[in-house]
Amino acid sequence: MIEVMIDSIRISLVSQHRIVLLREVDSDRRLPIWIGPCEADAITIELQDVKVARPLTQDLLKNVINELGGTVSHVLIKELNESVFHARLFINVQGERKPREIDCRPSDAIALAVRAKVPIFIAEEVMDVAGVEPEPDMQEWDQGEDEAADVGPLDAFSDFLDTLDFEDFDGEDDRS
Repeated sequence: MIEVMIDSIRISLVSQHRIVLLREVDSDRRLPIWIGPCEADAITIELQDVKVARPLTQDLLKNVINELGGTVSHVLIKELNESVFHARLFINVQGERKPREIDCRPSDAIALAVRAKVPIFIAEEVMDVAGVEPEPDMQEWDQGEDEAADVGPLDAFSDFLDTLDFEDFDGEDDRS
């Protein structure tokens, strides 16, 4: 098992879906997982310590587990089957030596993990198949080492702006 932390939640520009990026604790390797907007909000609300008037579904689940004498031990994104991630909750129940393993969606598992403040793990096979390494220039940008770094297409736009003669835009209006 590989321990990960939430690196970021990104919004797709073409749909309402979000991507949660999980980053390996001892590496830059990341695992992107598509999640819905409600689940993304549930994770973000907890990470940003936003107070809500009523418990969300993941708050309810955590409260029920606690009231029944259990505690969430950790969550595991266990497999990738036909492009669908599968996760498991591990719950310690009083009087039982072995934690109970419960099937769930990764987004719900992550939202519960941040509330219970427990580790998130990825199966090594899943990370080997679906994990990605950031490109070297993106690592520099993310780390803020050189904010004036070459940014490709924006350089062409900057060059275009440099060629403009703003005196041509003196407010004259040729429309009569």
